Amino acid sequence: ISVLLESLNKNEQSANGQSQSRESTNPQFKKMSGDFPSANGEAGGEAPKGYTQDQVDAVKRVKQCKDYYEILGVNREASDEDLKKAYRKLALKFHPDKNHAPGATEAFKAIGNAYAVLSNPEKRKQYDQFGDEKLNPARHGHSHSDFHRGFEADISPEDLFNMFFGGGFPSSNVHVYSNGRMRYTYHQRQDRREHQGDGGLGLFVQLMPILILIIVSALSQMMVSSPPYSLSQRPSVGHIHKRVTEHLKVVYYVSENFADEYTGTNLKNVERSVEDDYIANLRNNCWKEKQQKEGLLYRARYFGDSDLYQRAQKMGTPSCSRLSDVQASLHG
Repeated sequence: ISVLLESLNKNEQSANGQSQSRESTNPQFKKMSGDFPSANGEAGGEAPKGYTQDQVDAVKRVKQCKDYYEILGVNREASDEDLKKAYRKLALKFHPDKNHAPGATEAFKAIGNAYAVLSNPEKRKQYDQFGDEKLNPARHGHSHSDFHRGFEADISPEDLFNMFFGGGFPSSNVHVYSNGRMRYTYHQRQDRREHQGDGGLGLFVQLMPILILIIVSALSQMMVSSPPYSLSQRPSVGHIHKRVTEHLKVVYYVSENFADEYTGTNLKNVERSVEDDYIANLRNNCWKEKQQKEGLLYRARYFGDSDLYQRAQKMGTPSCSRLSDVQASLHG
């Protein structure tokens, strides 16, 4: 991907002529100073990186967008290909290792989230129905730092980027967690420094809401019964006995006393739930397989790599094939 960025930068330089040589004297080009901490959060650390006024304005534009369509710059009738073109352009432009303007990481996340939701037919349908209500910060009192979090995607922005471009950036200032949310490391260090020196009582008062939330969450999970099956073996909960649904022949695993507890209508309801979960997993995996294949094809065309193009063309999408078979069986 670094090669891709270098190539893009060279194209920009040749297109702009002598603009780069004037950049150092241009008042629009800003150097990040002490008011924007370094990635490691320590004084005398890595030298701050520069950003342009255009990059700052671009981040502001994303923050001011009211919905995912506006973020990607497409209309509500946009096709999958329109979404892919818009995402490729914006993802390269806003990746935190290319754009160092304040807020670029959150903008990058919003762009990834927008594409991940709109490119998924089911999520797009739900978003078209409820998205504006969930994403309007003014209605819910959210700050600009929380923009566009109403609909969360099933994949993190970095993973989505890697699927498209076949690799990742060695990002030093961004951490992507399992739930797809990103945080600046220096924000975390600043928070720790702000809380240093607080007394034990003050710390307890600050932690009280978190403790209450943990207790309530634990009680809620205790009251909600877990499903009596798993789509894969789970010895930890006793789901080790293999069964197959009657209609779609989906394999699932249950506990030893399952057959005694679930019969007749109850068994049919369980198997219907098993098949619904199975189909949902197939749809999700099919979407990921298509994105990965499209990303490799795009990369092969961009670099003129015929071998990579041939491999990408031959890449299978087994989840999509199985999903087609299941849908044919359901409607057959």
